Amino acid sequence: MAEPADTHVVHVEVSGQRFAIRSSLEPAYVEELAAYVTEKMKVAALSAPNSDLLRVAVLTSLNVADELFRCRHAEQWRAAEVSERAAALEQILDQALR
Repeated sequence: MAEPADTHVVHVEVSGQRFAIRSSLEPAYVEELAAYVTEKMKVAALSAPNSDLLRVAVLTSLNVADELFRCRHAEQWRAAEVSERAAALEQILDQALR
């Protein structure tokens, strides 16, 4: 399979493991993601000090998924709040224009 022209390989290290990541994302951003995951893995390793790397990676994945779900929920809540406020403003405008 041909690789898209805008992809490149970024070499990163996560928790002492080297990875070659093929991505169309900016290399600095991929490195930032790797640093974030490494930090999250350090936190997970502290909470489960006798765990192997796989267990720490799974705990880290669950923690990051929790962050994602919480952000999505907060965004949905904000979007619903904006829609409600817009509808209220629309009613006020409709009444004022009558």
